[in-house]
Amino acid sequence: MKGFLYLVIWALAFAFSCSSAPANATPDPAEGEALYRKYCALCHGADGRKGFNGAPDLTLSTLKREERIRLIGDGKGQMAPYKELLTPAQIEQIADFTLTLR
Repeated sequence: MKGFLYLVIWALAFAFSCSSAPANATPDPAEGEALYRKYCALCHGADGRKGFNGAPDLTLSTLKREERIRLIGDGKGQMAPYKELLTPAQIEQIADFTLTLR
């Protein structure tokens, strides 16, 4: 059942995405929060503490920026991989925003 829920959440995020940023766009920290709210807040919560569907509390995470970028891109466990949905710049923006949640 969790696998089905994961698939539905990922499909909805994909269906409603409108990624228009070029692949070589410079990361914009202000955009990171909007992307986080769109793709991540459902499970992680607006403040990073929600923990829905096994999502870790991001306020306690000790992952470095590069590790976060890799995790967002590749996914892990119930978390969908976003490298096919988001540009590298958008993934970096989300990773940068998650660092502000500590």
